[in-house]
Parts: sequence; C-alpha cells; structure tokens
Amino acid sequence: MAGSPLDDDPDATMVASMGELEHELRKRRPRDRANVVVLAGANVGEMYRLEGVEVIVGRASNAGIRLNDDGISRRHARITADRGSFFIEDLGSANGTMVNGVRITARQSLQDGDKIRLGPATILKFGYHDDIEESFQQRMYDAALRDGLTGAFNKKFFLDRLDSELSYARRHHFDLSLLMFDVDFFKRINDTYGHLAGDLVLQKLSKLAAGALRQEDIFARYGGEEFAILCRGVKIQHAGVLGERLRGNVESSVFEHEGRRLPVTISVGVAAYPTSPIESPNQLIAAADEALYEAKRCGRNRVLLKQS
Repeated sequence: MAGSPLDDDPDATMVASMGELEHELRKRRPRDRANVVVLAGANVGEMYRLEGVEVIVGRASNAGIRLNDDGISRRHARITADRGSFFIEDLGSANGTMVNGVRITARQSLQDGDKIRLGPATILKFGYHDDIEESFQQRMYDAALRDGLTGAFNKKFFLDRLDSELSYARRHHFDLSLLMFDVDFFKRINDTYGHLAGDLVLQKLSKLAAGALRQEDIFARYGGEEFAILCRGVKIQHAGVLGERLRGNVESSVFEHEGRRLPVTISVGVAAYPTSPIESPNQLIAAADEALYEAKRCGRNRVLLKQS
C-alpha cells in the first residue's frame, strides 16, 4: 500500500508538524482575558478589557465603557464578574439590551462570542482572548483608525467622530470645541533639514499634544503638518487655554535631528459650538481653519479664537 505523500516530503512533514505545534500551543495558552469589542456603532473597532467586579456601559462621562451613541442611555447596562464568569443586566435603558437577538429582562450570563446589542445601532462582542489575540486585536484597531507616522487618529476617524459629536452637542446643548494647529514654516524645515527631520518633528509634536489631553478628547492628524483636537463639553475660552498650553510646550521643547536643533513653533485656531452659529461639521472645521490662518497672518506662534 502506498504511503502518504508526506512520508517522502520532509518539508511538508515539517510544515504539518509546525501547524500541529501552533495548535497545541494555542490550546495551552490561557484565554483568560475577558473583553468586549465594538462591532458596530460610533466606537467601532474599540476593545475594552473587563477588569474589576463590575463595569457600567453607557454614554455617561464616568462609564467604564463609554459609547458615543444617542440611542444608548447614560447608564445603559452593567457587566459584572462573579467567580470567573461574566454577567450582563440592563439598567432600565430606554432602548433595551439584547444578547444574541433576545432582549434581556434579568441578569444573564455571557458566553464566549455572544453579541450584545445596545439600543438600535451599537453591537458589542464578548469574548475571551489570550495575550497574543488581544495584541493582534489592538494592532488591527490601530492600523484602521490611526496615522502610521504619528499615532494620532486618522482623518477618517476624526471626521466620523466630529459628525456624531456635533450632532450630540446640538441635540443636548453641549459645548464642543475644535482646535486646529499646524507647524510654522514646516516646508522650510523639510527643505533645510530633510524629510526625516520633518517626520521627527511631527512625531514629537504628536506626543506633546497627546500628553496634554483628557482621555475623552479626540486628537487626529488632519493632513500633512495639520492636526485637530476635538473637546466635548469644553467652552471656547477653556479650549483657548489648552491651545496656549500646547503652543508654549512646543516652543519650549527641544527638537533635534542629527545633532542640530530645529526651530519649531505652532499656530493654533480655535472654534466652538455654540459660540459660532455652526450647522455642520464642515462649518466648524472652516471656522477653526479661519482662526488658524488668521493666527498665521498675525505673525505665527500664537493662538486665535473664532468668537462669532
């Protein structure tokens, strides 16, 4: 009787053995990290590790899993841990909580792979991961939503969030501030010191900006050397203070490339709803951009607020 083709092919045998080894290693790796991943909704792609005894899911600013969706109540649901198992219960939300298509009316256990619908638009997936799977999920999220050079959110993510945040602000009469800033004479930096120096400037600038923000603020690379910061619940005057703090931090920081110090300053434009009569995301961007270019016309390295 003829033997298997694998018997005479050491490379194929090795591949098969490696596959079996990986399968065995996956079985031995503990999948003990409970997470929920947003499959649909304003926060799509985000992953939240479930830690502690309980976590509140909702729109409230102090919710452990805060989801930016008007169809979700401020305190919509609660996920609790009990002796290694996880449970979910609805907290009297307006639009209800469903697990695998069935609306829950009492505390219900969660199984690996369960789909949780909150309101009409947001869907979460509950599951257990090991450290490799968790790292992979985070890398996939970052690749889809973040700029590869600076680590800031990309323009698409920013525009999506701006649309939902402005809609929320208009419906609930919240303040919403937008800061737009860019590097003064950035082309001169690239032409004089090279594009690697320019990349270094953008990377360090992004770290400075990210370090000055709240967790809920949205920081994005809008294009080239221009960046945007979106601040929910922040009045234009307070956004101006943030812009001035960032401007000062950049001016006082040392930017060096190959032993040479680079001259780096930024100009900042700030606009806000309802300070300006904003009807659309494009109008808010245009107002902040107008303030930014006015700051440049006035000499650069300064912050200017669009007051009307």
